[in-house]
Amino acid sequence: MIASFFCMFQARFIKPLYIGHLQKQILWFGLGFFLLFVLTKLKIKFFFHYSFYFYLLGIVLLILVLFLGKNTNGAKAWFDLKFFHLQPSEFVKIALLLYLSKTTNDFKLGKIKEWWYILKCIFITFIPSILVFLEPDTGAIIIYLLLLLSVLIFSGIHKIWFILSFLCVILILGTFTYFYLYNQDTLIQYIGTSFFYRIDRLIHFADGTGMQLNNALTTIGNAGIFGKGIQKELLYVPEFPTDFVFTLSIAIFGFLGGCILLLSYFTINYYLIHKLFTKKDLQTKLFLHGFIYIFIYSQIQNILMNLGLLPIMGIPLPFLSYGGSNMIVYFIFLGFILNKTQKEKNKSKLV
Repeated sequence: MIASFFCMFQARFIKPLYIGHLQKQILWFGLGFFLLFVLTKLKIKFFFHYSFYFYLLGIVLLILVLFLGKNTNGAKAWFDLKFFHLQPSEFVKIALLLYLSKTTNDFKLGKIKEWWYILKCIFITFIPSILVFLEPDTGAIIIYLLLLLSVLIFSGIHKIWFILSFLCVILILGTFTYFYLYNQDTLIQYIGTSFFYRIDRLIHFADGTGMQLNNALTTIGNAGIFGKGIQKELLYVPEFPTDFVFTLSIAIFGFLGGCILLLSYFTINYYLIHKLFTKKDLQTKLFLHGFIYIFIYSQIQNILMNLGLLPIMGIPLPFLSYGGSNMIVYFIFLGFILNKTQKEKNKSKLV
């Protein structure tokens, strides 16, 4: 986390627009720690019990942002609240996972039939996915689908459903590939030029023709073992404090700093996976399982897109990329997890 402060500080030497990033990031860290502390003192079962209402609130916010949101880089995904920008799609991650976890818990208790449970989970995930698609925010859709996959895998449903889903995906991808290669006009007619452009950009990400990626790779290649420090002027990379903060970290602290950063993430990942096997409450295990999915995926996606190995999709690096909504959401996730951990420790002491 200290590294992120230096990264934000470096941004002021690259572009005047980023001068206030450090101060705001410190504020988000402080607010995040406060929420984490509060959540460790609350009864988490309350949030699971009323998860539907949190989910419904998230859907309302996603609808409102399409009409009242601020247009930034062609996307209407943020509410401009003067002092800060609120991104509803980030907070929907929590509400969605809470509601999916509760739905799966009800299924395990025998309150829902298997086929109805699957349809309900798909429908629950489908609504926010469509709304963020209209913003557009491809990264959030992937996160929502990963949350859906995580609870379905952990739910214990029959394998035949996964086989059928796999065949459907193959059929859809095969049909799309045919039209993309041989009949693009028809494809554009049905999905629109905007969506076609996004798909085309993802498919051709490996061309490496963009200034953003080229400058990022050049910056990494010239960083050296110990980096350039915070006073050295760097190549300009758009979204340095957000999508390309991994590149900025290596530029400042070098490959040694990058290795320390990767080791830190590995340690956190190991801790979370270890805690997964110690949980007994099903809803908590589902919640942690879903968080592990998106937490590790975000690391892989962000770091590899910085290296040009995956398409640039606007997936922030957890706890490092600049952004209040994403930062606070991750602290809230940890608040839920640490709350259960603390209770389990107290119980073990009593025994």
